[in-house]
Amino acid sequence: MRKMAMRQPEGFSGGNGGEAPMWDLSDLYGAETDPRIEADLAKTDADCRAFAARYQGKIAGLSGAALGAAIAEYEAVEEVLGRVMSFAQLRFSADSTDSAAGKFYQTMSERVTVITTHLLFFTLEINRITEVELGEKLKDPALAHYSPWLRDLRVFLPHQLSDELEKYIHEKEVTGASAWSRLFDETTAGMKVMLRGEERTLSDVLNKLSDPDRGMREAAGKAIGAAIGAQEKLFSLITNTLAKDKEISDQWRNYPTPPSSRNRSNMVEDEVVAALVQAVVMSYPKLAHRYYSMKAQWLGLDKLQHWDRNAPLPDDEDREISWGEAQSRVLGAYGSFNPKLAETVKPFFEHKWIDAALRPGKSGGAFAHPTVPSVHPYVLMNYHGRTRDVMTLAHELGHGAHQVLAADQGYLMSGTPLTLAETASVFGEMLTFRSMLDGEQDPKRRKLMLAQKVEDMLNTVVRQIAFYQFETRIHAERRNGELLPERIGEIWLQVQTESLGPAFEFTDEYKYFWAYVPHFIHSPFYVYAYAFGDCLVNALYAVFQESEDKAAFAEKYMTMLSAGGTLRHKELLAPFGLDASVPEFWQKGLDVISGFIDELAA
Repeated sequence: MRKMAMRQPEGFSGGNGGEAPMWDLSDLYGAETDPRIEADLAKTDADCRAFAARYQGKIAGLSGAALGAAIAEYEAVEEVLGRVMSFAQLRFSADSTDSAAGKFYQTMSERVTVITTHLLFFTLEINRITEVELGEKLKDPALAHYSPWLRDLRVFLPHQLSDELEKYIHEKEVTGASAWSRLFDETTAGMKVMLRGEERTLSDVLNKLSDPDRGMREAAGKAIGAAIGAQEKLFSLITNTLAKDKEISDQWRNYPTPPSSRNRSNMVEDEVVAALVQAVVMSYPKLAHRYYSMKAQWLGLDKLQHWDRNAPLPDDEDREISWGEAQSRVLGAYGSFNPKLAETVKPFFEHKWIDAALRPGKSGGAFAHPTVPSVHPYVLMNYHGRTRDVMTLAHELGHGAHQVLAADQGYLMSGTPLTLAETASVFGEMLTFRSMLDGEQDPKRRKLMLAQKVEDMLNTVVRQIAFYQFETRIHAERRNGELLPERIGEIWLQVQTESLGPAFEFTDEYKYFWAYVPHFIHSPFYVYAYAFGDCLVNALYAVFQESEDKAAFAEKYMTMLSAGGTLRHKELLAPFGLDASVPEFWQKGLDVISGFIDELAA
């Protein structure tokens, strides 16, 4: 099933999002009881059995045309199952505390796993075709159409196991990692945080970490620590189990390092990721350390506490922005860049493809789920009516636009690696920020907006690389035995101290804050993709600003999004004169953040 692009569940500002919409999932299915679901599952089960009977053991002997037709048939079946799982996943995200939604999601996961077991042989047999034989087959146009998918599939050839082992791992998934992930989701969604005598959701109290009242922020920080601390053993067990599960899988598949499997799926070399991480870590002092020292002075504090990290600055009157105004701002920014881009995202508002309303049980954070090319993406966020939420809306609609524009590539080739999945989202966010900044005449407001943008970029780049370092250390140390909860907390505090710098001191409850980050559970080593995307977009936006023909740039940009997963990062960036494999590329992106901090210092 295709992955949804996720955003960190923190940094929300206060406010009321009463106008914000709820989505309508009926374009997928009407309800869990929709008879089309059972009909689709029954048909795909029969189709998969027939497919296996026709092709198993015979793939290598197929002509190019016949193999192309078989892939098209495989793609059609996968899309139907993707539709079922998209509906189940979105329904569960809308209310993770609903036991019926949880049961439905698990049931669909198990049934789809059983059905797709019949298809496992297909990609395994394709990968056993020699390069010479495959090259001959690719001369046929029917197969050549799928050459990007075949290229990406064969990246995993050195890590492929026997058919029997692959089938076993596939069938065990529903009682393995996915079951632990579900336990995490249900636990965090159902958590009640006691804040000043009132029970609140975790998402709501995380929002209070951006409250103008420092006393409220402190109370929220301590309340979150107490609530997570009460579940510390469970979260530690989940983390230890999933890290060990990954270690076993990595050893069987011969991945050299814990992040290597993620890098392969992102179609990026280990060395490129290492260069990114090194560049960001080396820039900690001139980015986060410098900015937060300035922020401490602005707030009149000798030291910042963890609950001050996202504090609004003095005189920051972040007025409430209505849902309608947020919509206008994002559409205006997108339209000024390219009218087609605005037209691409308008249907999200017109047809209830967005769920932004606040309610208990709803997943925290935000994401854009691509569902399937024959339907459309859906966006989930929690709209509190502040500037940061407008940025989140712009971010997720960037994902949505990317997914819509790439849909013509089909189910197998429309999805992008995580490293490129953040391109359109971060670029859309930058467009919206620049539009809002240029429209602001008050110098004080402009400074506040610039500071908030710097904080968002630090959260996206520095914080995510710190998260990546945390994961790296956890997975490395887990190979020597289970980590006690206290040790996980120590590692968390180490990376936070290194990344945020001497302006901070951390109270005891902050050692638990690693436990609410869903990416560590759902998608190990996902987080560097945010930094990759932000630095990439910073470099890309610098080219845009320097471009004499901005309309031509916009057309090349739209073409890049439409390519979906058919091209790698080198091919996509080449028309813009950029190369992510060159160390200077990352520095170019980091210099944009440094330049913003220079402006603030001046």
